[in-house]
Amino acid sequence: MGASANGNGAGRRRVAILVSGRGSNMASLIEAARNPDYPAEIALVLSNRPGALGLARAEAAGIATRSVDHRAYGGREPFEAALHQALLDARIDIVCLAGFMRLLTAGFVARWHDRMLNIHPSILPAFKGLDTHRRALEAGVRIHGCTVHLVRAEMDGGPIVAQAAVPVLPDDTEDSLAARVLAEEHRIYPLALGLLAGGRIAVEGERVRIAGHVPPAGPALVNPAG
Repeated sequence: MGASANGNGAGRRRVAILVSGRGSNMASLIEAARNPDYPAEIALVLSNRPGALGLARAEAAGIATRSVDHRAYGGREPFEAALHQALLDARIDIVCLAGFMRLLTAGFVARWHDRMLNIHPSILPAFKGLDTHRRALEAGVRIHGCTVHLVRAEMDGGPIVAQAAVPVLPDDTEDSLAARVLAEEHRIYPLALGLLAGGRIAVEGERVRIAGHVPPAGPALVNPAG
């Protein structure tokens, strides 16, 4: 399935969520997919850590789970081959990274070109990598936020699907800022997955075009407006 494939008439797109930890954003995607009109179903939650809390949370929600322990493989390529096979076994159409703490090789990313989403806690391209909230506070920015993007081989790079912004308050700590951003992550990840699964996304020159979306007349904290 390409990024511009339309889900209408072809059933809901089967989605795998890859987690390494508790799966906070995973929970927001599962909740969105409970709506029968949502164009995606969460068919699998997969982790590189067999004891990840996200697996238990997914099982409690009645979703199939699987673990592919990266420590059991002699390198990134064998691990990713097993990961890819697990996705094929589950007939997955779209992959969502949700706190998946493994860098993926260019080869794996290419196999899921325009079919893999990631969420990052900054307004990309600012603050790629880790410790985004601390770095935002140290930089003195007045606006911070989060981004959902299609995955490319470059870390935290790829065409941007959705972003949300929050103000940085004078008395913010890393924890308070992170909590405000996380609330927006839970808002825009289901939005972005719905756009991709619904066939409304096309990638032109590494920029996302969204079919049927009319930009709001004034400034918006979420782009595209949900």
